[in-house]
Amino acid sequence: MASTTADRELAFTPVYKLTEMIRKKKLSPVELMEVILKRIKELNPKLNAYLTVAEESALEGARHAEKALSTGEKLGPLHGIPTSIKDLVATRGIRTTSGSLVYKDVVPETEGTMVKRLKAAGAIIVGKTNTPEFGLAACTDNRLGDSCRNPWNLERTSGGSSGGAAAGAAAGISPLSQGSDGGGSVRIPAAYCGLYGLKPNYGRVPKDVAPWGVSHVSCTGPLTWTVRDTALMMNVIAGPDGLDYTCIRTPPPDYVKALDTKPKRLKIAWSPDLGYGPFGVKVDPEVKAAVEKAVKVFAEMGHSVEEATPTPIDPFDTWDVLINSRNFIPYGSLLEKHADKLMEYTKTALECGRDVSGVEVAKSWVQVEKMRGVMLDFFAKYDLLLTPCTAVPAPKVGQKARELGRHFIDWPFHPFTPVFNLTLNPAAAIPGGFTADGLPISLQMVGRLEDEVTVLRASAAFEEARPWANKRPPIS
Repeated sequence: MASTTADRELAFTPVYKLTEMIRKKKLSPVELMEVILKRIKELNPKLNAYLTVAEESALEGARHAEKALSTGEKLGPLHGIPTSIKDLVATRGIRTTSGSLVYKDVVPETEGTMVKRLKAAGAIIVGKTNTPEFGLAACTDNRLGDSCRNPWNLERTSGGSSGGAAAGAAAGISPLSQGSDGGGSVRIPAAYCGLYGLKPNYGRVPKDVAPWGVSHVSCTGPLTWTVRDTALMMNVIAGPDGLDYTCIRTPPPDYVKALDTKPKRLKIAWSPDLGYGPFGVKVDPEVKAAVEKAVKVFAEMGHSVEEATPTPIDPFDTWDVLINSRNFIPYGSLLEKHADKLMEYTKTALECGRDVSGVEVAKSWVQVEKMRGVMLDFFAKYDLLLTPCTAVPAPKVGQKARELGRHFIDWPFHPFTPVFNLTLNPAAAIPGGFTADGLPISLQMVGRLEDEVTVLRASAAFEEARPWANKRPPIS
């Protein structure tokens, strides 16, 4: 049976409203889960947003959540909410492929702190969302099936590496979506799919530490339709963890409560291209026009906005060297054992990681230190930095850019995200308009170190001035 109009409206109801409806017994967790599972069956064959749907355990969780409403159990802030987990993250008892044919049948016996926190808060894992192999591309293609498609136009990519998370949230088949971002992997798909996506400050959310330690740039963050839903998820997953030694040790703020306070008058910098023109970066005219229009909204709200660009330092080779060499540690042996099962971009990345020298890695860290110094100085003058999130709207599935970095990523499509993984700053993708043919356009908002609150408050103010959640993709 196809989804009804009522199903559709329920699927797109913000999570913070769903939790209230469930607590007041105006909505059954089982009813909500059944609607989401029905929509997944209807839409996922067209999108390939989910690699695994945990229907049986999700329904069991929903029944338990419903029973808890009548037995007086303490309810968590996400009680009864269907939640998707990116398939790079281990989930106990649910298949975790890492987007790879090599691991297509792996079912973990353990899971990390972030997943445990979501479950403790009452979230119910509905399935695992599609990702490129090991998260190594900005389009969600792997050998497990078809490419993940964009809900706004099925001929377009949903981005990556959290492409399934974004496609699922945008299509109304994943009320709450978890993603991760090592070079733009939350922000790029959020931008292509018209969602709000937050890369928190590095170390704000603990990461799984097995089997090889934690990444030095990757962050876990939400992809949602509303800023408040992102704040709600951040309240659950953020905070110190004894297993992840890179975590920020101070307790995180209450992000939901922070949204009750309007941002003070902010000093905001606006950079059309981060000074990357000399590196070959060109911004699509429609993207440029839409983002410039969005930037003016902040001036209309009374903030001080001026065009200013941090001293540009080419981040592309630096990111490639550091990420490829780090990824070679857990996955390098696959070049000999399972090369025939790997994607070409994976083999290229691992070969690059194998071949870079210690001197190259050391030089890359020197560049990172320079970038971090530049950003520290820049944010001594400004509260926020606005840029385009991507240089182009969502490309066609399979479309490739000429290489800008020397390795494997299509940096010309999305050159503005990786530098803030290297500098550790929090950054968000904010829906900012549409192209003439209906593809989402996004601006990126970057904050001071450890200051997600200002990013969220300013994002919420923009959301109020320029609402976006009333526009939904045709497939939905």
